[in-house]
Amino acid sequence: MAGESFEDQATADYLNEHYVSIKVDREERPDVDAVYMEAVQAATGQGGWPMTVFLTPDAEPFYFGTYFPPEPRHGMPSFRQVLQGVQQAWADRRSEVGEVARKIVRDLSQRELGHQATEPPGEQELAQALLALTREYDPQRGGFGGAPKFPPSMVLEFLLRHHARTGAEGALQMVSDTCERMARGGIYDQLGGGFARYSVDRDWVVPHFEKMLYDNALLCRVYAHLWRATGSELARRVALETADFMVRELRTDEGGFASALDADSEDRTGRHVEGAYYVWTPQELSEALGGEAELAARYFGVTEEGTFEQGRSVLQLPRTEGVFDAEQVASVKERLLARRALRPAPGRDDKVVAAWNGLAIAALAETGAYFHRPDLVRAAVAAADLLVRVHLDEHAHLARTSRDGRVGPNAGVLEDYADVAEGFLALASVTGEGVWLDFAGLLLDQVPVRFGDPTGGALYDTAADAEQLIRRPQDPTDNATPSGWSAAAGALLSYAAHTGSEAHRTAAERALGVVRALGPRVPRFIGWGLAVAEALLDGPREVAVVGPSLTDEATTALHRTALLGTAPGAVVAAGPPGGEEFPLLADRPLVDGRPAAYVCRNFTCDAPTTDPERLGRALNTT
Repeated sequence: MAGESFEDQATADYLNEHYVSIKVDREERPDVDAVYMEAVQAATGQGGWPMTVFLTPDAEPFYFGTYFPPEPRHGMPSFRQVLQGVQQAWADRRSEVGEVARKIVRDLSQRELGHQATEPPGEQELAQALLALTREYDPQRGGFGGAPKFPPSMVLEFLLRHHARTGAEGALQMVSDTCERMARGGIYDQLGGGFARYSVDRDWVVPHFEKMLYDNALLCRVYAHLWRATGSELARRVALETADFMVRELRTDEGGFASALDADSEDRTGRHVEGAYYVWTPQELSEALGGEAELAARYFGVTEEGTFEQGRSVLQLPRTEGVFDAEQVASVKERLLARRALRPAPGRDDKVVAAWNGLAIAALAETGAYFHRPDLVRAAVAAADLLVRVHLDEHAHLARTSRDGRVGPNAGVLEDYADVAEGFLALASVTGEGVWLDFAGLLLDQVPVRFGDPTGGALYDTAADAEQLIRRPQDPTDNATPSGWSAAAGALLSYAAHTGSEAHRTAAERALGVVRALGPRVPRFIGWGLAVAEALLDGPREVAVVGPSLTDEATTALHRTALLGTAPGAVVAAGPPGGEEFPLLADRPLVDGRPAAYVCRNFTCDAPTTDPERLGRALNTT
């Protein structure tokens, strides 16, 4: 619609004469998007983007649509016809329009989530959720449901945690198979690493080529956790390649991470075409590789017919006969990547979104720790530092976005507070720097006060003191990222495990009441809430590693073992005995003068150990 209508001069002139036109960036204002999307869905039974909503001067909606073509098409009126019809109704029947708008607002205000439970889910609800996921699982292709197919990051985290707690092999198998099929498919960038937004088909072959920070942060963490659980070499490779992609292509000069890379770029003819940067023909392989083009075509599934448009192919790793020489494949990939770098690159959205950077901080910190990559941990620290310096004010209020080191005008929503706190908590565990635990606490103290419903465990997406919209948005279900509601529950639970705060744990348990109601019925859409519930059922376990220094060999061995533990949601504090940066270090002495680890769970502590193998067994058993 931007190209067809908003940039059309005649349409723009008509809009400017009769309307106040507002174009909403739903990444900047997810709250505005949410309330009007709810109105569209309530009125029409469906929604989607682009979303077109006509409002009164009081911002009350009265007419809705999604896409309107520039000319009448397939029974749809043109956008100009819609504009003229709405303008005429406003001029001739304003009182009727006003009554429609008021009724819509009244109806929205009466919509409730329909749950009052404040008790978190138990064994039965999580088992029911697993059964429901098994029924929706695609055993031939991995993932859930049909086309378009989205990476089910939050559900995969639940399944990994469920396996870790219960030993359910079916849960782990769904994760392993889905991750392998995504990693071998066109949704994964076989040359540069990183994932596209989704696959337009059920087989993960042809993606929508846009690369989002949040997808890559979530999937980087999933693959790192899969490696932690299984030792899979494929999972290790994909986690590291995805982390390197984020740092190489999304990191900004200020140390944060940009939101996205565009799907389209210029092709050889100078036209902007989706996927132009990523797809190949056999001829292009020949130009880049000469005599090794045939090998590359077999290895990456490039055919004369193509798997995409106009005979072009998306690179995959199809299961083919024969053995490929690893050094030769590495050389081919390096040369193709160099040739691709000569193509016009997709545009980058340099907006730094707080929540998505929080997800990236958690992923990079853990991946760096697992795979001995201190550069990735440093990148996580730099992004966290930017959020503190630029996004966080003296009242511990968080701004949603920044760009070029300048803070944006919009207030952070619940997911910003929750995901940034999640990132800070992961960073605290990895670095042993308690300041990140402190910053997480500042953010999480805001959640019950400014985002909570004082009458129950419900959470709102916007703060009580935020701009008042026609309805205060509230959604516990995951979308492309964990819902703010579930993410807050998870961060609150981890912070409570670190500090012993009963208030934060109670807030987490009450927030998980919605998971008790929705988890067995719609597990695909509340995966992160289910993952948090797994942590709650497991304790979560609290690990304190004491030693003279995190550079000390014996201390490092225990710390690394603790971080590699698969116990769901376990928190790790590391530092000198009696260190004041982490409450878990209090009253934890060395054992016979040697570094030691303490593991506690539900107010019961194991005997301290100086043996990494024994610690590993304590954190990797059901």
